[in-house]
Amino acid sequence: MTIGIIGAGLIGTAFARRAAHSNVSAILSNSRGPETLASVVQQIGGSVRAGTREEAAAQEIVFLAVNWSNIPSALASLPDFGGRIVIDASNPIEPPTFQPADLHGRLSTEVLADYLPGARVVKAFNHLPAKILAEDPSVHSGRRVLFYAGADVKAKAEIASLIDTLGFFGVDLGGVNDGGRAIAVPGGNLVTLNLVRFG
Repeated sequence: MTIGIIGAGLIGTAFARRAAHSNVSAILSNSRGPETLASVVQQIGGSVRAGTREEAAAQEIVFLAVNWSNIPSALASLPDFGGRIVIDASNPIEPPTFQPADLHGRLSTEVLADYLPGARVVKAFNHLPAKILAEDPSVHSGRRVLFYAGADVKAKAEIASLIDTLGFFGVDLGGVNDGGRAIAVPGGNLVTLNLVRFG
């Protein structure tokens, strides 16, 4: 399986590094084209290569990590996802002010789903800073915890397997309306909580 990564910022490249370390194939993409990522993928090495946004979006699992205001353009004109999985690693805030976007009472994953027709969306990889996400998840004989949430049980099982393959310990928080609120940025009470599971 190859993971498509849309977004080559801090979170996207952190995920790509973990994928390469675990020998998981991935296609890293951005809005400017694969040629602009040559030095990045060379540095990451291993099983990660640069590709177009369309190539990344065509994979069975797509990792989305772009700035909130860029989501409409990043997903524009892509075909129906046809039941494929999209990992929502986005947060509705942006540097340098980090002011929250006005979501009119909705969760960011719910808003995002409007741009992802046919996708099974799982919220994950958004609650830890990129620096920690890129680090080795094996800590003192334990594994760093990653929370995830979503409505589709089978999709969550696939993401749980991916999380395990990458070396993390996954914790299922349930649906987006419940557990997803706990890792919602800003405001979630599990955001930036860096836990390690032992045993």
